Amino acid sequence: MHITDWVTNNYIEIFGAITGIIYVFLEIRQNIWLWPVGIITSGVYIWIFFTGKLYADMSLQGYYLVISILGWYWWVRKKRGRGGEREKGGFNETERLRDEETERLKVTRLNLRTGIALCVVFTLLFSTMWLILDRLTDSPVPGWDSFITSLSIIATWMLARKIYEHWFLWIIVNTVAAGLFYFRGLYPTIILYIIYLFMSFAGLKVWKVSILRN
Repeated sequence: MHITDWVTNNYIEIFGAITGIIYVFLEIRQNIWLWPVGIITSGVYIWIFFTGKLYADMSLQGYYLVISILGWYWWVRKKRGRGGEREKGGFNETERLRDEETERLKVTRLNLRTGIALCVVFTLLFSTMWLILDRLTDSPVPGWDSFITSLSIIATWMLARKIYEHWFLWIIVNTVAAGLFYFRGLYPTIILYIIYLFMSFAGLKVWKVSILRN
């Protein structure tokens, strides 16, 4: 098959892979535009995973659409209190902009209480999805599909809250997903997730610098 034929037959998946790479690049940079790009990417992959019979991953993209809206809001929302009321003349323009920036959501570390809660949620999600996919769908890989989906849900929520450790979850997800997509013959997506894997390590390094600066 010629390269042009292959591109023609896989153009939707290729487009999704490109927007996905842009998404992770913006995520590493903590750029707010990652959320609208994520919405586009999720729409594309809803179709890709539906045709590939990866139903849990398809449902995950719907979750991404919702969490992208929430994440967008959380990342730009200002805290009340410190910057809410100011006396006239109390701040010049430079101080005002710096104060608003500090009020935005910062990168934080995962605390024990939240970690335990997320572990419980993951276990419930994984068990429920595996049961549903195994009994009610024709998914050939219900266990792995459920594992990737459940862990991705947790990681995306942590991203929306700017929790540093979400990068470790993406490293696991991207490694397992690359193997799964090879099994399903989604070759452009395999390349995408391998790139995701390397970018996840870059994200760990960049976000750690943000923590040290806070």
